[in-house]
Amino acid sequence: MKFSLDTKIIKPENDTIKNAVILLHGYGGDGNDISTVTLNWKRFLPETIFLCPNGPEECSINPNGFQWFDLNNSDPLYILEESIKAEKKLNFFINEIKSEYKLNNSKICISGFSQGCMISINLGLTAEKKFNCIVGFSGKIIDKENISKRIKSKTKILLIHGDQDIIVPPNNLLEAKDFLIRHGINIETKMIENSGHHIPIEASSIALNYLKKNLYT
Repeated sequence: MKFSLDTKIIKPENDTIKNAVILLHGYGGDGNDISTVTLNWKRFLPETIFLCPNGPEECSINPNGFQWFDLNNSDPLYILEESIKAEKKLNFFINEIKSEYKLNNSKICISGFSQGCMISINLGLTAEKKFNCIVGFSGKIIDKENISKRIKSKTKILLIHGDQDIIVPPNNLLEAKDFLIRHGINIETKMIENSGHHIPIEASSIALNYLKKNLYT
């Protein structure tokens, strides 16, 4: 099947699919970029399919990459409106995955880096039914007031951030944790020392353990 978003797919070697991890790249990246984290993960998640879609738009500052929503305009209302458009496209994509692989939300983890993390949080909290979990790297909550009005499901979340991140400052992790706790959402966090705006090996390993615990129990 050809999905609505151009997608890099990493299937299990034994072709047995019991669950899925959807990986959303950061601003200016693509599915190939984010798929590199699966090189280690797939050995320990043997019946998991990994789907790494490209964003629906070419990135406005990097025509070789993609974006989930435009960041050229810094107006918060504009960013919110554009992010909600991206949510709708991703929900359509996720429904295609559920249909193609006969999976329900409880068998799907949504994960993302930076802008992909921001969208992952919104997708996981506004879905009609909880996803298995959300794993986010170096992100933040786009608009706390808006998402607080739209929460429908309380998908459990792991957020990881580098303490030296100058692109998305680490205080965003603390703010997200406080917000999610206040809304009764199961949230785990990890601040990685001496790490900037990327996914270091330590973060990848912590995320893998979280995925194993949640997808295989």
